[in-house]
Amino acid sequence: MSDNDTLENAKQPEPNLWKNRNFRLVFSATAISNLGDGVALVAYPWLATLISKDPLDIAFVAFASRLPWFLLALPAGVVTDRFSHKKLMVGADVFRVVLTLCVVALVFWMPSSGAIMLLAGAAFMLGAAEVLRDNTAQTILPQLVEERDLAKANGNMWSAEQIIGEFVGPPLAGFLIAIALPLPFLLDAVSFAVAAGLVWHLRPRPAPAALQAPALVAMKEGMQWVWQHTLILRLAMVTGFLNFASTVALTILVLFAQDILGVGALGYGLIMSVGAVGGGLGGLLAPRIVARIGESWSLRIAVVFFAVEMLMIGAANHPAWVGLAFFLATFSSLLWNVVSVPLRQRATPPELLGRVNSVYRFISWGVIPIGAILAGVMVKGFDSFTSYETALRAPYFVMGALYLLVIPYVFYKINPDAK
Repeated sequence: MSDNDTLENAKQPEPNLWKNRNFRLVFSATAISNLGDGVALVAYPWLATLISKDPLDIAFVAFASRLPWFLLALPAGVVTDRFSHKKLMVGADVFRVVLTLCVVALVFWMPSSGAIMLLAGAAFMLGAAEVLRDNTAQTILPQLVEERDLAKANGNMWSAEQIIGEFVGPPLAGFLIAIALPLPFLLDAVSFAVAAGLVWHLRPRPAPAALQAPALVAMKEGMQWVWQHTLILRLAMVTGFLNFASTVALTILVLFAQDILGVGALGYGLIMSVGAVGGGLGGLLAPRIVARIGESWSLRIAVVFFAVEMLMIGAANHPAWVGLAFFLATFSSLLWNVVSVPLRQRATPPELLGRVNSVYRFISWGVIPIGAILAGVMVKGFDSFTSYETALRAPYFVMGALYLLVIPYVFYKINPDAK
């Protein structure tokens, strides 16, 4: 290409991402399904506390919902690379519709014994569908938008997830619970159904040739690729710790809100909503921040904010203080993801992307169920020799201290700008 051609191309206006029909459809599906997810974020733990106030029971439901990320993340990558991405996403959403309607039946029935186990079983199956759906959604995005638009597309998607899923959804859940307990779960089912319909109308570019290798061989190829790419591996490991610590915080937050802050379902939802404002701003501003200060410093700032968030919650006595802490956390999460996810999408060969995503998520999400059950164990353990209030605060201080150990690793070992 001549210099004149290069100059002429540089003068052409940047394509408008919102003119991309595929992106509008997948964005709408994400926004609608995340409204249901945001409602569920409050409704499921609140339902668990109506069944039992034991921290281990609450932790067990959270553990069950995240266990599929440990058990199924690697097989999900093989499935993603072997079958139609669009059909997998639709199938997962339809499955979640059926499961959520089963939870509605549980709410109406509410047996006197075994209800926690039934709720945990439903949470596990919903989590299994989520593993396949989310892995496939990340894998299909490069077939829907141009490579130059990946960071912007991811930022817009995460902004919608945070604003609608965690700003609109949680207070709406509190309002619906106050009217009738089944309503938030019914809304969740409707959101999955609408999302499935939108995804069905996607027209993605042709995917790479379907995977033909045996499952174990295919998984090994994905694991080897991640192992050989040090930056991706280190990002996965640190992301795993971030998710682990966040799960500890979120698992016991419902008890923290009820028993220390003294808020009801609506107040709990509002705390989550204040945090979601940070995610919304992060999704919109993070690409600009990354462009201005670079990927390395963006990651460093994010991990420092994560540490501050944990310590703020541990010391909090007012809901607004916890909301501000979650504001910092969700903003940081978007800043971290806007660097790490497009980097992985660009670096990975298309025919390996599903498996690489699944290996990455196995490392970064597989520890989440451990964080969920550890939260309950920590509260129980501290409660045996100190006050209940101190026991609920202790996990936040412990996680904050661990963050302080991770910060130097991010500063000195993760440097995407040097690649």
